[in-house]
Amino acid sequence: MLVLAIAMGALPTTISAQAPDRRVSSITAALRDENYELALQLIRAALADSPASSELWTMQGVAFKGSNRPKEALASFRKALKLSPNNMIALRGAAQIAVDQGDAAGIPILEHILKLDPNDRTSHAMVAVLEYQQGDCTAALPHFEKAASVFEQRPAGLRAYAACLVKQKRFDDAIAVFSRTLEADPENAQERRVLAAVQLMGQHPEAAITTISPLLSATPDPQTLELASQAYEQAHETEKAVDYLRQAILLNPNDVNLYLEFAAIAEKHQSLQVGINVVNDGINLQPEAAALYFARGMLYVQLSEYDKAQSDFDRAYQLDPKSSLSAAAQGLTAVQQNDFTKALAGIQEKLRTRPNDPILLYMQADILTEQDPKPGSTEFNTALNSARRAVALKPSLGPAHAVLAKLYMSAEHYPEAVRESRKAFQADPADQTALYHLVRALRKTDQKGEIPGLLKQLAVLRQQANSKKREENRVKLVEGEPEVR
Repeated sequence: MLVLAIAMGALPTTISAQAPDRRVSSITAALRDENYELALQLIRAALADSPASSELWTMQGVAFKGSNRPKEALASFRKALKLSPNNMIALRGAAQIAVDQGDAAGIPILEHILKLDPNDRTSHAMVAVLEYQQGDCTAALPHFEKAASVFEQRPAGLRAYAACLVKQKRFDDAIAVFSRTLEADPENAQERRVLAAVQLMGQHPEAAITTISPLLSATPDPQTLELASQAYEQAHETEKAVDYLRQAILLNPNDVNLYLEFAAIAEKHQSLQVGINVVNDGINLQPEAAALYFARGMLYVQLSEYDKAQSDFDRAYQLDPKSSLSAAAQGLTAVQQNDFTKALAGIQEKLRTRPNDPILLYMQADILTEQDPKPGSTEFNTALNSARRAVALKPSLGPAHAVLAKLYMSAEHYPEAVRESRKAFQADPADQTALYHLVRALRKTDQKGEIPGLLKQLAVLRQQANSKKREENRVKLVEGEPEVR
């Protein structure tokens, strides 16, 4: 995530001589001259006589900060604040260190400053940065808006502001902010791509074309060509969209996403065989790319060539059973890392104290099923019994029905697999995996007439997932700026 450090300006180094020690003026002079080691020596001596002086602790924090010792500086500022909670210099010093380190602990400090001075735009800017770093754009945006002038000469701050606007789907506002960053650096190709991407999210394809056109007149890279293709397609200029996408594929023939974009255009405009031909080129170069088989299968569905579609879906599932079909695949971190032993041990330990927890029972069944146990084996029976108990305890638990369906398929109990697949899909109508398993199970029964309709439904779900993925990629482009400190 983009990290910013908003400079507060130099901390004041002239502190009124309230501490009862004539050495304060010497300390102030040393700080003003940036002679921090001398200042620290004088402060230590003064603190020995006046350990309850908030000003001396604040001065020490300033000196440590100037010496690039943030840990000691923060400790000094905290001591000063303990003695005097409204000490503004200590508050600002502690807040600056928190922002420099991206530490969310700075948020309550900044909120305290804003209670004392609600119009402090720099503190609003710093809160905005920290909230943004925590991923809380709802909390960050009001502060970004109050601190807009602080960010005018700080492109990184404007990008963070605009990225938050994008996350809140305030695309027109984000476009206005990104337009300012581009005006400040019109030769920056990445700024143009980011602005064009946001304009596409805001359904302004003509504006996106205008933004990206200068890059197209030079020697465009595949990313620029892909954006141009999306812009022209959104503007209903499909011929240009296809032309730019073909150029992108020629420049980067191993990029799977480019073939998926082409397949989507081909499907939308019923140029199905052309789409299949292009995806075939991609499969020849990337024979292990599950997404390409799924894309080709979707095109075959539109051609009513259901056997070929099913063959491609099967191949996609074999290559990537976890993610090729389900955008919402569930599982533990340990499972995702293929550490089944560790995952299973953790679940079974919890089951000893909570033997009737349906979620734990489902997870145990899921982990065991991932290891493809043979029907009749101890592992298979444990998984089957766990899944059965999970759905009995919580009938609405769709993933447990999906695991149970998979086990029934392995045991060749096809009617039961159909039943459980239906329940899994009813629980989550967006679950592509459940729908795929239902199709597989039906093929083993006398209910094959349902399959063409279900394959079409599966294709629609995949289209929706692809659209969501495209939007996520655009958001990543917006957030993909280098860190600025």
